Amino acid sequence: MSRPFSIAILAFDEVEALDLAGPYEVFTTAARMATRPEAADWPGHDLAAGWQVDCVARTREPVRARAGLRVLPTRDFADTAPVDLLVVPGGVVDAAARCADTLAWLRRTSEGTTLTASVCTGAFLLAAAGVVHTERMTTHWEDLDDLRAQWPALQVQDGVRWVEDGRIVSSAGISAGIDMSLHLVARLASPALAERTARQMDYRWLKNPA
Repeated sequence: MSRPFSIAILAFDEVEALDLAGPYEVFTTAARMATRPEAADWPGHDLAAGWQVDCVARTREPVRARAGLRVLPTRDFADTAPVDLLVVPGGVVDAAARCADTLAWLRRTSEGTTLTASVCTGAFLLAAAGVVHTERMTTHWEDLDDLRAQWPALQVQDGVRWVEDGRIVSSAGISAGIDMSLHLVARLASPALAERTARQMDYRWLKNPA
């Protein structure tokens, strides 16, 4: 790939802070670890070293996460540069799920990705956008019944940290998004890089999705 591998994390008002910041920390830390001398022995380190991680929102105005944290997007929906990995965090998603611009961007962007992932109630946004239809999915344990009720064709899984169904990956609530993101580092680059990333973060990675 002649251009950097692009990772886009959706930002919207009332996004859960760790849903967004957890994956952001994982992928940016992995990119940094991939430039260390020892990374030369890890398959995929050259790809990971060039990862470009952006927060993308409808505009580049600050986004207000839950509890008032402000996030400054680095890309907006008008930016048509390709995205290879799309991460859709959760939080209070009602307004985002009613936003035609957000749903259209999710549909358009996901069509060109290698992988599309959700954290927590981000699964509702993927369903509302028509990105997922009958896939195996999961979400925060409090929201499993609502996901089943609203999108009965989905195969909603409980008792898991994350679920893979082809190019769609979804995780349970909040911290599960970190486990899923480390799994994606292992899948896209190497398990060794994922291990080193978790160690750098002083994070006890739960590798088993169940």
